[in-house]
Amino acid sequence: MTEHIQKFLLELGRGFAFVGRQYPLSLDNQDFAVDMLFYHLKLRCYVVIDLKIGKFLPEYAGKMNFYCNLVDAQMKYPADNPTIGLILCQDENRIIAEYTLQNIQKPIGIAEYELVNSIPDELKTSLPSIEEIESELSDH
Repeated sequence: MTEHIQKFLLELGRGFAFVGRQYPLSLDNQDFAVDMLFYHLKLRCYVVIDLKIGKFLPEYAGKMNFYCNLVDAQMKYPADNPTIGLILCQDENRIIAEYTLQNIQKPIGIAEYELVNSIPDELKTSLPSIEEIESELSDH
């Protein structure tokens, strides 16, 4: 699945550059692994992708927020924009996702749902739409 998502994002031609799969990060002597990490050349920011089996759960947003903050603290250069998080879930859980993301400050999107309001329009045009992602994932 991760290879397919990687290929899909790179073939979109929208500026994605692959950084790594199960990308290792460490904090306070603890190790973590981001499912997929990209750098978006046009947006000048990292894009963290977290793959989930089943429905969206509220704790996924906290984990994504943590990963975005960690990437920003350890990898982002001053000229880079803040990291964007994208959670790809197998099943829909719309109301839970809406309540969970309502006041999160980082731009985080979830498959099966519209991108949260905090993602500016200029970012939305450089990222694949939820429909594009869902269509691509449903084909495989």
